Amino acid sequence: MNTEWIVGRRSVLEAMKAGRELEKLLVAEGAAKGGLADLIRQARQKGIPVQQVPRSRLDRLAEGANHQGVAAEAAAYKYARLEDLFRRAEEREEAPFFILLDGIEDPHNLGSILRTADAAGAHGVIIPKRRAAGLTPAVGKASAGAVEYVPVVRVTNLHRTAEELKESGLWIIGSAPEAASDFTEADYTLPLALVIGSEGRGMSRLMKETCDLLVRLPMAGRVASLNASVAAALLMYEVLRRRRSQGDR
Repeated sequence: MNTEWIVGRRSVLEAMKAGRELEKLLVAEGAAKGGLADLIRQARQKGIPVQQVPRSRLDRLAEGANHQGVAAEAAAYKYARLEDLFRRAEEREEAPFFILLDGIEDPHNLGSILRTADAAGAHGVIIPKRRAAGLTPAVGKASAGAVEYVPVVRVTNLHRTAEELKESGLWIIGSAPEAASDFTEADYTLPLALVIGSEGRGMSRLMKETCDLLVRLPMAGRVASLNASVAAALLMYEVLRRRRSQGDR
């Protein structure tokens, strides 16, 4: 079985709560008497072996990340299937709300987007296999555990997947600074997928052409664009706001 290391108290706790298969829990020597006592208790209740190790071993496993005195060996993250996202929307009795990431390469941005996707009620995230960040321990830590709850689909061709979503009745809405429409002008109550472009290049030309609608985030300052995860958060929360407003009618 392929395994990887989850580091940090919040990430390990969320992995346990989500029922992730954990092989063992490593705790820094001397840390068991502090804030990790409850985490250790929960691990032992679930039958997860707990080992106290020198902090230097955790430093090596964390590869520079802040491990907070704890790491867990877990089964590698499993990617979802596209039908899993549709099933999730159906179970919630909601119009599909997916996030397509067109070349997000920074693990911290991907983790942040997953965290917001969980908070905003998105049914899943779709990423390409090439030239993009995948699910790694760094992404898991940056997501503050949201990676355990948000299904992530990895596809060979993002453009082809967007076309399939359109055939399934979804509207594809992308964010681009040159768009004519303000982001508040779109109808986010429809079944939709938001497309977020890469950190430096934005959306590819092909993805822009695939979108049913391009929207822009207004910029009042001198900086030309927002960080990809910030732009994604603003758009996702606009979807949440609109859908809640519709539900209140």
